[in-house]
Amino acid sequence: QVQLVESGGGSVQAGGSLRLSCTASGFTANDYKMGWYRQSPGNERELVAEIFSGGHTNVADSVKDRFTISIDTAKISIYLQMNNLTPEDSAMYYCQYYTTGERGQGTQVIVSS
Repeated sequence: QVQLVESGGGSVQAGGSLRLSCTASGFTANDYKMGWYRQSPGNERELVAEIFSGGHTNVADSVKDRFTISIDTAKISIYLQMNNLTPEDSAMYYCQYYTTGERGQGTQVIVSS
């Protein structure tokens, strides 16, 4: 069974940085398609970044100059480095394993102005 656990969220001031982690189990790191999504109250879920086997990545235009997605296949963990955060980045951030659709419980990011 696939399990995903996110961590690294918190409260920061605008301009600050956070690094989110998503530790996974239940699948091989040789074949993965995973992504980070976020959702804030009243808004639809939004793709932030995704990563595929071979290291290919896709980052939303709205954050591509500030966010980076990476993976440690040995730890089966993906990371989201978020720099120069703005209040608009405040949301619950989830990671998702595309093959089965599982996602974690999320980690909250709050950015104050």
